[in-house]
Amino acid sequence: MTRSNISDAEPDEVRRRGLAKMSEVYGWEVSDGPGDYFAHTADQVFGNVWARDGLTNRDRRLILLGALAASNNIDVAEIQAGAALGNGELTPEQLEEISLFLCYYVGWPQGTKMHFMFGEVIKQHRKKK
Repeated sequence: MTRSNISDAEPDEVRRRGLAKMSEVYGWEVSDGPGDYFAHTADQVFGNVWARDGLTNRDRRLILLGALAASNNIDVAEIQAGAALGNGELTPEQLEEISLFLCYYVGWPQGTKMHFMFGEVIKQHRKKK
């Protein structure tokens, strides 16, 4: 088993990398925050996991959207869908295709929830343009 040495960086470097990756992923400037929860999110989730080589942000976003749909976390999926559109990782047509695909793998009710949520995200995205 190989071990990524990305987590061997100094804590300040991990935090900088995490904040930069969070800003990149969400499409807005993320500044440092207080507490252990924020530290784990910035340092571990974004500074180590999202920053690894091997998958693009788009790849990770697709996997995350599927996981969020399967776990009924539509509110969090809405944030991810908006960021994916804003960053140009996914198009409105691709989001619609994702919701149809998910209907067959996470169930029609969950896929339908994603479909309608994506529709709202797409509408908001188009308004901004």
